[in-house]
Amino acid sequence: MIKTAATIVIFYLIYCGFLFLAQRQVMYPRWLVSAPADAKPPAGAERIWLEMDYGKVEAWFLPPATEPVQTPYPVVIFGHGNGEVIDFWPDPFREFTRMGMGLLLVEYPGYGRSEGGPSQKRITDVFTAAYDAVAKRPEVDDSRMVLFGRSLGGGAICQLADRRPSAAMILMSTFTSARSFAIRYLAPGFLMRDPFDNLSVVESYRNPILIMHGDHDEVVPYRHGQKLHEAASDSKLITYNSGHNDCPPDWRAFWRDVQGFLAENGILRYNVRENVETDQREETP
Repeated sequence: MIKTAATIVIFYLIYCGFLFLAQRQVMYPRWLVSAPADAKPPAGAERIWLEMDYGKVEAWFLPPATEPVQTPYPVVIFGHGNGEVIDFWPDPFREFTRMGMGLLLVEYPGYGRSEGGPSQKRITDVFTAAYDAVAKRPEVDDSRMVLFGRSLGGGAICQLADRRPSAAMILMSTFTSARSFAIRYLAPGFLMRDPFDNLSVVESYRNPILIMHGDHDEVVPYRHGQKLHEAASDSKLITYNSGHNDCPPDWRAFWRDVQGFLAENGILRYNVRENVETDQREETP
């Protein structure tokens, strides 16, 4: 029995060692998503190359689409999911620019046309550099910076919120901590190289947070959104009848929720709140 137990322990340690070495391939499956090497930003957008010590990382900046542009204007900085690239988001998020806001889409190192490889530190450094590049522009109101993250992007955004000031955060389908997923692989949480401790950031964040989560989320369970909401000093939880990849299920309801949140908290200078279909979402103050 001692020999059998020792063999099991040895194989478990080998398994944990493999997970430790391979975890970034699982966490950042960049090989699953392609981006054309010659892709150009959409019309009216500006490509920004962030010079990091390991190479260049791409960001796209979309200015407000309203005429005339009211300056200085607020900016939304967006972090996407781990199976996406910035190319996916200009069209779905064009509504931000129609509200009179700028939109900054920041790529992860090693994704798309960007150089290097992803890690928590590198992603945090990239988002910080992108924030600094835009916040210093005279046409941008750096007191109305909004940080928006979806899934893994919530981790990037929370890390940025810990480094730079912002007026508000929006977290969609975001987890409490990457360590919480270690149990799925029967591994201890301390093996996580990129823990993305979002819960501790949310606990210390003092400005409004909008948390949006699907109650059937099969990737980041709904309880993560609930825990983030409970930990925040000023947050609103909106529950969608959806899973992970189909969140939000109704984009019209999504934009009403987002616009209402931004207007209520002084980021937009007008109020656009409307009633939203109750079968698509529930709101928890």
